[in-house]
Amino acid sequence: MNFKAPGEIAKNACNVAIAKANWTIGQMLIMGFLGGAYIALAGFLATVVSQDAAKYVGVGLARFYTGAVFSMGLMLVVIGGGELFTGNCLMPMGVMSGCVTPYGMFRNWFWVYFANLIGSLTVAFLVHVSGLDVGMVGANALKIAANKASLPWGQSFFRGILCNWLVVMAVWMSMSAQDVVGKIFAIFFPIMGFVASGYEHSIANMYFIALGILAKGDSSVVALSELSPEKLSYLSLGGYLNNLVPVTLGNIVGGVLFVAVFYFLVFKDKLVMTGNE
Repeated sequence: MNFKAPGEIAKNACNVAIAKANWTIGQMLIMGFLGGAYIALAGFLATVVSQDAAKYVGVGLARFYTGAVFSMGLMLVVIGGGELFTGNCLMPMGVMSGCVTPYGMFRNWFWVYFANLIGSLTVAFLVHVSGLDVGMVGANALKIAANKASLPWGQSFFRGILCNWLVVMAVWMSMSAQDVVGKIFAIFFPIMGFVASGYEHSIANMYFIALGILAKGDSSVVALSELSPEKLSYLSLGGYLNNLVPVTLGNIVGGVLFVAVFYFLVFKDKLVMTGNE
């Protein structure tokens, strides 16, 4: 199986950054919508798989299975096509090499993040109105959402750092693969790892917490979840922002510092300093 060496990946990352910075707003909105939707679809699958797995295979294997199926989301984004804010935290490599302007990067981040939000919320709404967030699946969705929304800022921030370190590494390694099978393996392990480890991903949480807020309106689901009124109170707009703000900031630090900056420092001599997009 052929693959590119890290130095070649760094060059490719700059070329990809140029392409992303030159997307039109319409392209970013469509591709970002798809990216958010793909992650949300994987999130619902993970909710279904994890609803009762622990009592049959134990907590550790249950978390492994949950992470394994969630990896479908980034596979859809990378192989099928989509824009993901967290993956685009690799774009600063293009800025540092001089081939992308800071404006081009921030423009991409803004529109893709917004479109990811719309895609995530759309899937949450579709899952809810289709009646799939009921019973133990709905109760599990409530628990996942409440646990995320009630995390302290510090924990959310640092879990966000750890998460996107792995997510951007999944994107980085997928660039080394020369075929679809190679890309699948490059994506699978880091994504499985961050989910099983309990890290926090901003785009996934856009979906998870939104579905929890919607499912909260079903009294039978609330009863099955056995969550306390205090825990349920976090399922609100305030709880949504309480998670998304620190997790997003952590995702930026994790992807930018530990992947884009570190690899730029190693391979900067291989990168052409063009000074323009």
